Amino acid sequence: EVTIPESKSEDSPIAPTEVTVRESIKIQSLLAQIGAAMNYNIWVPRSDRARVLSDWNGQLMETLPINFDETTIKTIENIDVLWFKGKSIIRAFEVEHTTSIYSGILRMADLMSLQPNIKIKSHIVAPIERRDKVFEEIMRPVFALLDGGPLSERCSYLSYESVRDISKQPFLNRMTDSIIEDFEDFASEN
Repeated sequence: EVTIPESKSEDSPIAPTEVTVRESIKIQSLLAQIGAAMNYNIWVPRSDRARVLSDWNGQLMETLPINFDETTIKTIENIDVLWFKGKSIIRAFEVEHTTSIYSGILRMADLMSLQPNIKIKSHIVAPIERRDKVFEEIMRPVFALLDGGPLSERCSYLSYESVRDISKQPFLNRMTDSIIEDFEDFASEN
């Protein structure tokens, strides 16, 4: 099942303010912190590193340990947070607060189209008030026709509050990334 959003519900970016930018960086930093606590290596785009590291005193990967074509690498380099184990991407997160929801979903779809045989768990992270918009966009027909199956079944939604709740788990260093499955929500299930 796919849907085409009505033109009146266009996803316009929220006008960025210091508070909204700060909140999205905080969530990006929490995702990095959670992954590092679970012993994953963390990638954040170069343009976000200084801001993320101002919130989180951790270590980021300097280079991607992957060998893909240039287009795929450029796509991967711009994903907001990646968790790596060795040379494998374990999870990919796009934090969408001030930008269009569509841009994050498109980046995930690009990655899955460029590398249809790799199974990456991907997530769009946004405030709860943008949840319906995430689902509306991810159900577009173009995302239903990916080689590996509909994006709505492969890319979940995580609320900011869920990220905060995960970060407060008492034994993150003994947990696996599967804890996210207790917090994620799929458009295909709604």
